[in-house]
Amino acid sequence: MAKDEAALANARIDLTRYQTLLTQNAIPEQQVATQKALVAQDEAVVKSDQGQIDSAKLNLVYCRITAPITGRVGLRLVDPGNIVHANDANGLLVITQIEPISILFTVAEDQLPTVMQKMRTSTLQVDAYDRDMKKKLAQGTLTTVDNQIDQTTGTVRLRATFDNKDNSLFPNQFVNARLLVQEKRGVVLLPSAAIQRSSSATFVYLVKPDSTVTVRNITEGTTEGDDSEITSGLNAGDTVVMTGADKLQEGSKVNAQIQQDQTKGGAHK
Repeated sequence: MAKDEAALANARIDLTRYQTLLTQNAIPEQQVATQKALVAQDEAVVKSDQGQIDSAKLNLVYCRITAPITGRVGLRLVDPGNIVHANDANGLLVITQIEPISILFTVAEDQLPTVMQKMRTSTLQVDAYDRDMKKKLAQGTLTTVDNQIDQTTGTVRLRATFDNKDNSLFPNQFVNARLLVQEKRGVVLLPSAAIQRSSSATFVYLVKPDSTVTVRNITEGTTEGDDSEITSGLNAGDTVVMTGADKLQEGSKVNAQIQQDQTKGGAHK
């Protein structure tokens, strides 16, 4: 390439010289045209040389295996001495992205409109818990929603992204995802086990100060885990029956045993 560049530089000098002589009618115009063609040919040769150099550099790059992403390298699939082919179904190893990492989970299609509405105005928080729903592993944000509902299950898939700086989440790990769509404050919570249902009403057995029970119709709001929001029918601090409700009727006498450490939102068990 250096040789061809030198030839090109000399051809350009001659072209400049010939153009000057042409203005003085010292050489024929054909000689200038021939020199212009020679300059163009030498330029093409230099470009061809550069192409060959770039191709050689690319071949050198192919001699070194570079990971396309940053992640965790799994156990090698090929050992030294194995024969490999370009069309092998399996690669040399598997690289899994760890930081960030995403979680796929599903929600019922009936809940999708609320989720989509909240996504337009705010960033939704997703918490990842272990299999027993006792330990919180990581906190991330909802990234995207799938473009169709699974008709066999009536659910839609969602993807949440987690920074995972402490590697608390591992690829293909089973976790429980909790999506925070709405936060309510100052509401009355009641263990769902205390709620009774009939064909015409939803009610609880409310314990009165004289240790007798009365039937109190209630209205449920949001249910989360083992607790339900009571929008009407109960006040904070009311005592209701959780166990043995099937043996009660209006005016039955009870012996209330209140566990203060399990009080939920002021409505006692």
